[in-house]
Amino acid sequence: MTKHKLLSVLGFLSMVLAILGLLARNSLFGRGPLSISFQVLAVALMIWARLTFGFRSFHLSANPTPGGLITNGPYYFLRHPIYAAILLFLFAAVISNYSIQNLCLGLLGTAGALIRVFLEESFLRRNYPDYADYSKRVKRLIPFIF
Repeated sequence: MTKHKLLSVLGFLSMVLAILGLLARNSLFGRGPLSISFQVLAVALMIWARLTFGFRSFHLSANPTPGGLITNGPYYFLRHPIYAAILLFLFAAVISNYSIQNLCLGLLGTAGALIRVFLEESFLRRNYPDYADYSKRVKRLIPFIF
């Protein structure tokens, strides 16, 4: 296993551990209308992104897939809408069930997502010439900010 694949798997496992940790602490789901609304929005974003991207890629580690660079649907607004959806869901849970332990789990999930984002971006820059222009126009995870 290459260093990039190993790091990608570790990023994935970090996100899974964060989710399972929050679930074990009975803290994965929002406790009020605002946090639940954000989690519903996160699930909708995830579904929209998967439908737009298709099911050509769903791997434990970031792997190349055939096909062109996807820049429509939610990818028009964010370069990584699936990770954005995961983080939105996690932090809606963490904020509505706040504790230091839950915050640490949220940060673990964030670290895992960021590892995968940066690894995937290095692959995308190498394999898609249009990615440089796309990345100048579209933010990674938070519209207009990052």
